[in-house]
Parts: sequence; structure tokens; C-alpha cells
Amino acid sequence: MGAATHSRSTRTKQKILDASLSLFSSKGFRETTVRDIASAVGLQQGALYNHFKNKDAILTALLDMLLTSAIVTIFEEKAPEELYKRGKALLANIATTFKLISFDGKNEALFKLMMQEMYKNSTVRDLYHEYFYQQNIKKLSSILFMMMQDEMIRSSDPLLLANEFFSPLFFFQSQVILLKLDKKSTSSAVTLFEKHVEYFWESIRIDRDERGVSYDAIF
Repeated sequence: MGAATHSRSTRTKQKILDASLSLFSSKGFRETTVRDIASAVGLQQGALYNHFKNKDAILTALLDMLLTSAIVTIFEEKAPEELYKRGKALLANIATTFKLISFDGKNEALFKLMMQEMYKNSTVRDLYHEYFYQQNIKKLSSILFMMMQDEMIRSSDPLLLANEFFSPLFFFQSQVILLKLDKKSTSSAVTLFEKHVEYFWESIRIDRDERGVSYDAIF
């Protein structure tokens, strides 16, 4: 296969994925036919099979895209030993990531597809549980534990704290997406991300007095 042919094939494959994502997230995976996808891309149905074996193969490729989404890769920029020092700023960054994804068309469609398929497809459930939830919970719990050791936050169960921080973010994100679906205002829901960070941090942080250090000694 020449370079030009390969490039054209790659572009066609991406068009198929984009069209499939739009159709799956709006109509549903089972309700969308291969003919629907081929028509949306402007291909003969038989030509689509040159790029994907079947509709399930397209779904698999779309699910693979989820593994590179911003939510999955929140903690990849630095080691936990560096991240914990950012304290509240790290938590604010995580919340902002969830908020921004709620307004990114492609990520929104992927999230909607995942939510729709979660109750029907064990592979999707495993992906959500492991990559979207458990890995982030485990990473944040280790970061919170380091904050505890450094007396930035109060001692507690770091795994429980990580769950308490993440769970509302998933809920707020769902609320924003549902409001957008119904073409309703998202203004009040959007503010919840920042409010959650403020409330959470104020409930766990240790101030200087609690550390037994006087302000006079510092200043």
C-alpha cells in the first residue's frame, strides 16, 4: 500500500469512527445499522468492511479512544511524589478536567456511548470500573496519603476520601450532559465543580495552628 493510499484509508477510517460515534451516542449502538454508518460516511456498505470487520469492531475502536481521554490520564503528567505538593490546586485541576470534558463534543459523545452500553456490555463495565474509576481512586488515595504524612490534610482513610472527592464530579458531569441534552441552562451545575473543591479542601486541610506552629514563628 502506497503512502497516499494509506493516508486515504486512515482518513476514511476516522470518518467511519466519527460517524459511528455520533450515531451510537444519539440512536444507540444496537439501533444503528452498518448501512446507517456507511450512508453517513458516503460509502457503499461493502466498502465499509474494508476498514472494519463489523459493527462490534467499530465499537471496540471507539472504546479504545476512551482510554486516552483526559479523565483516564489525569495523573500521568507527574509522579505522585510531585503531585501531592500542589494540594488544593491539584484537586481544582481534576475538577476542571471533568467540567471541560462535559463541554467537549467528542468526549461528551464517548461518555454518552459508555453510559448507554454500560448496562448491556460487560466489556464497557470493566473499562469504566477499572480505568475511569478504580485507577483514579487508587492514584488519588496515594496522593492524599502523602498529604496526610506531610500534615497538609487531616489523617483519615485516604481511599474513602478519594471516593468522596471523585463521586460528586461524576455526578456533576452527568448533570451537565443531561441538561445539555434537554437544552437547559447548565450555569448552576457548572459552578458545582469549583464549589465542591472549596468545600472538600476546607473540610480536610490542616491550618498552621493545628500543626502546632504559631504565626509569630512563621512571620
